[in-house]
Amino acid sequence: METVEKTHLVWQDVCEDPKLQDLPFKIELTANGTLLMSPRRLKHGQRQHRIARLIEDHVPHVGTVIPECAIRTEDGTRVADVGWFSSQRWQVVEDEYEASVAPEICVEVLSPGNTVDEMNRKRKLYFVAGAAEVWICDIAGHMHFFNASGSCAAFRLVPTFPQHLDL
Repeated sequence: METVEKTHLVWQDVCEDPKLQDLPFKIELTANGTLLMSPRRLKHGQRQHRIARLIEDHVPHVGTVIPECAIRTEDGTRVADVGWFSSQRWQVVEDEYEASVAPEICVEVLSPGNTVDEMNRKRKLYFVAGAAEVWICDIAGHMHFFNASGSCAAFRLVPTFPQHLDL
């Protein structure tokens, strides 16, 4: 019997590998199968949770909030800190390992190691994958909103969402 070694990881491989379960950091996968691992502080998780709860409290539409939301992009699997799917879009992706179409809202919580270029790239990837809005929570808790055209002053999908998190 011949053993064939897999040389290119896909997201399902990452999800099913027991060595990669319950790690204390975010994992993403580039288009060429390289794992990207980013350690997170507890504060990062607390902000993710706070944003997810606020979306649930303020969103005027029925939908599903997903922390650590894996999204298939043109540059591999990227993981939004928080994603919000409408009920219609959720029905399309709920059984997938990674969302074949991005949630309508993708949220990134900045960490000290994030760069502007990295966030610009992720925003572009999320929009190409189908996101309607990308939100970024900066280190100070200020929320920044983007649509595919660029920065905007208000959140269209969740107009009552706070502009600043009380941390």
